[in-house]
Amino acid sequence: MPTSLPKDKLSSANATAKNPTATSSAAIRQIGFLPLLAVFFGYTCGGPFGYEEIFKGSGPGMAIVFLAVVPFFWSIPISLASAELNSIMPVQGGFYRWTRAAFGDFWGFQCGWWNWIGTFLLNSSYGVLLMNYLGDYIPGLTGNKRWLGACAILIALALVNLRGIKVAGWLAVILQTIVFIPVIWLCVLALFHWHYNPMLPFVPPGKPLGTVFGSGLALAMWNYAGYEQLSSVTREMKDPQRTFARLLVWNTPLTILTYILPIAFALAVLGNWSDWYTGYIVTASRLVGGEPLGAAMLVGSIIGTLALSNSTILYTTRIPAAMAEDGFLPQSLGKIHPRFGTPARAILISVVVYCVLAKFDVVALVDVYIWTRIATSLLTLLSAWRMRQKAPAAPRRFRVPGGALGIAAIIILPAILCAIKIMYSEPFVMRYSPLLLATGPVAYLILRFAFRLTPRPAEYIVPK
Repeated sequence: MPTSLPKDKLSSANATAKNPTATSSAAIRQIGFLPLLAVFFGYTCGGPFGYEEIFKGSGPGMAIVFLAVVPFFWSIPISLASAELNSIMPVQGGFYRWTRAAFGDFWGFQCGWWNWIGTFLLNSSYGVLLMNYLGDYIPGLTGNKRWLGACAILIALALVNLRGIKVAGWLAVILQTIVFIPVIWLCVLALFHWHYNPMLPFVPPGKPLGTVFGSGLALAMWNYAGYEQLSSVTREMKDPQRTFARLLVWNTPLTILTYILPIAFALAVLGNWSDWYTGYIVTASRLVGGEPLGAAMLVGSIIGTLALSNSTILYTTRIPAAMAEDGFLPQSLGKIHPRFGTPARAILISVVVYCVLAKFDVVALVDVYIWTRIATSLLTLLSAWRMRQKAPAAPRRFRVPGGALGIAAIIILPAILCAIKIMYSEPFVMRYSPLLLATGPVAYLILRFAFRLTPRPAEYIVPK
């Protein structure tokens, strides 16, 4: 449902509609609830893959507590804020444009920029993760061969996304269906071979609490990060205001259960928490259910990682396209493919960067990335508070419950979690993450004043 515009914005809005580089509603395809849920689940979870290190690093008890509790301090508050903001501004590029509407051009740019460059690291890590799984089974898959394999996968998924959200969405449905087969198989088998308490030991004996706490929190926050990303494809949803809230309601509990149950059940059978590393879910499945389950989980892990990468390309490339449409980035990035209705150039530029960064270690990439996710998510939360001040009378089909206290809670709880995470960041994260964030103001100044890009009026801002 399009948002009403103030009368004094109508002429500007019409001018933007005539701009050939702007995102055209007529060119964009839309999909419904099921493929959207598959894409969103693929982005926020994908399956019990890629975070196994948390059980060895932080201990099985602390890991399970993190996976069960962090959503209430992190993803659920972000979901509530996003649902309210989407109810008054259901716009493509959602959280970036919400921040611009709430705090102006500078902070809007920072939100979009940090998200885009941060997800360079995120999607590159999926290429690395996929090669980690395959490397255990394909002799000689090391060095440049591993890197070229990651590049090939990332390029193939980018080409799928070039075909449009319908192709990417229904591909996500197929991928997630395949993933759940071995996951459910593992859980059922484990119920009949339970030998150990999966919560013990709570933390690894002899390790400093700060180290195990910080690394575990980083991985848990990574697992539950990005719930505001759903808003980046608002224009590609059927009935976006209703569909958006339904997706958040279904996705959150599904993600929590997927992260906790399979590995907790496997630990209850094996009790070998100190052996777990990235990709160990495949080995654990083979130990629990023999070669058939191990092979099925290997396929599932590959498919799950493909689903993560597929969804990440879909969501994150809509942000630079929206920024280009608003005049913050070169207009060519906002051009929509005339046949497929996708931001083709934004996708192609992004995949080139993914491939370059895929040479680096997955855990290191994730730890640096999380600072950009923290910054983007906090701006989204603050935008919900700010828009209640700027547009108190704007109709809201969804409102964060609890009035001012509710808004305060959804900002303060994640802020506390983020402060703890930053405090426990490793030295190399403390060194490089601020530099990554500093690229935002630098890019803003260069693009505005050296390249003389002038932002267009924000026609999507709701009337007061």
